Amino acid sequence: MALMIAREPTLARLATAENLLLMPYGLSPSLLQKALGEIMSHGVDDADLYFQTTRSEGWSLEEGIVKTGSFSIDQGVGVRAVSGEKTAFAYSDDLSWDSLIDAARTVRSISGQGQSRKVRTPSTKVSKSRSLYPGLDPIGTLDSTAKVALLGKVETLAKAKDPRVVQVMAGLAAEHDVVLIARADGTLAADVRPLIRLSVTVIAEQNGRREVGSSGGGGRYGLAYFDEAMVQSYVDEAVSSALTNLDARPAPAGEMTVVLGPGWPGVLLHEAVGHGLEGDFNRKGSSAFAGRIGQRVAAKGVTVLDDGTIADRRGSLNVDDEGQTTQKNVLIEDGILKGYIQDAMNARLMGVKPTGNGRRESYAHVPMPRMTNTYMLGGDKSAEEIVASMKKGLYATNFGGGQVDITSGKFVFSASQAYWVENGQIQYPVKGATLVGSGPESLKKISMIGNDMRLDSGVGTCGKEGQSVPVGVGQPTLRIDGLTVGGTA
Repeated sequence: MALMIAREPTLARLATAENLLLMPYGLSPSLLQKALGEIMSHGVDDADLYFQTTRSEGWSLEEGIVKTGSFSIDQGVGVRAVSGEKTAFAYSDDLSWDSLIDAARTVRSISGQGQSRKVRTPSTKVSKSRSLYPGLDPIGTLDSTAKVALLGKVETLAKAKDPRVVQVMAGLAAEHDVVLIARADGTLAADVRPLIRLSVTVIAEQNGRREVGSSGGGGRYGLAYFDEAMVQSYVDEAVSSALTNLDARPAPAGEMTVVLGPGWPGVLLHEAVGHGLEGDFNRKGSSAFAGRIGQRVAAKGVTVLDDGTIADRRGSLNVDDEGQTTQKNVLIEDGILKGYIQDAMNARLMGVKPTGNGRRESYAHVPMPRMTNTYMLGGDKSAEEIVASMKKGLYATNFGGGQVDITSGKFVFSASQAYWVENGQIQYPVKGATLVGSGPESLKKISMIGNDMRLDSGVGTCGKEGQSVPVGVGQPTLRIDGLTVGGTA
């Protein structure tokens, strides 16, 4: 009986996906296996079909008016054949059998052997999966009037907070994504993925100077997640950030001690370390971490995980985009490199198991190894103790964007909120600070780890080779000795 209960959500998701993506087009799991058999008959190593239908809605408010409202539906199928490290890929927004078999015959030519051979059609097996979030359609969880009122509330709260707030912009997005994956080994997997996000940006003005502050969050919920307390917390953070920046002085430059705050500053970890631990870069030897498993790559106490199994998180998935169950993967443990994140192809070529990190932007893209929620575990120091330990340096509590060169591990990051610290005391806010360094080197320079690990509020989007996917980041307060800060002073 317990087994039935554990599998029920998996089967329910599969039924939803079949009802939306197969039945209306005269398709069935047995026909999908027939199409995959057509590909495998030409001696390829692997093949899969990825069906997807996505409904998304967006609203944005500016100057007290909802200026844009958008709604879109996109659906289609991606057909992939893999031979060695070569991939052939075709996609179509036509879900008919004729279109599917046509795509299958197109991609099977990738095999060097080319001649046909008989293949046994494997029996269908439902992939094990998790139940990390509700299978609801978040778009329908609030009506249009309530969505407009929610955005209006953001503006009212922000303007009431401080007379220096002169402009408020807010955006609300909701998405309902249903995917079905059929693999050549007979695996059938499905997921129903809700995703919501509320973003708040305010502009404050004082003595002719204007500064911006932003906040927001979300995850795999219905829109009721954005209750009064949550909206107030986003507004408080955005207004506070803008007002702090009004008093900011130019940031000093040079090599110095840098303390990073908890939560979203983990985006530095994501860029500087996470991308370098993706399987494709390591298989090709182009990552700064290639061939270093079992070696010390970070200071003692540094443990980094990529975990796609945290309930309701933006970066979490019940199954990845290749039908693999997501996992909690330890990448670095106490400073020692333990493993990489893998999709099916790179795992096979490296002789390891997939880690549930095969991800793609949509049916029109090929999967590759990507992060889910990447974070560093906490240590034993309080944030106050870490800041008090600084003789002189930068305390960065929030970040804008950043980028990394995978081969060298070099990164550049802009701090959107930071403070100058002397003799353990915060002196004043600074602006224009840019952190420059090498991911592998900065990991070794971590000297204090806070006990305040937290994940970001649910806003991360990661880009790689032109594909974007939702991700999460997190970390405790960290002290890094000797980072280069490019300033404006």
